Amino acid sequence: MSTTDILAARGKRLVAGTGALATAVALGATLLAAAPAQATPGPAKPFGVVTAKKGLSERQYPSTDSSVRGYLRHRAHVGLVCKVRTQSVGGNSVWYLTRAERGTWVAAKYVTNSGQVKYCKDIHRTRVQTNHPAKHTVG
Repeated sequence: MSTTDILAARGKRLVAGTGALATAVALGATLLAAAPAQATPGPAKPFGVVTAKKGLSERQYPSTDSSVRGYLRHRAHVGLVCKVRTQSVGGNSVWYLTRAERGTWVAAKYVTNSGQVKYCKDIHRTRVQTNHPAKHTVG
């Protein structure tokens, strides 16, 4: 077999391989287009950054009369669930419920939020208000 015949045979195999590759690419593109779209992530959960230079107390309820449950340092990031309008602190009557496991409240006057924070009445009440059966018993 001459060199020309060897090169011609290689060329035919390359063309056949290229055709198979083109078919595989077309089939892959078809399968990819037919695949279900992946779930897009929901909107980012809102969070806040503490702006008070001396930090911020976390309260059991949205009031300065409520007991202190924790403390957040200056520039601490805190997840926010919802907001309510109650006692005014420095001219701002908004308080945020935090995403921490214990669900504490912080005054919005000292928190810069990012994202949309809904009012608590617009979200699930189970996280905001717990119903204690003993509270409703008569007897």
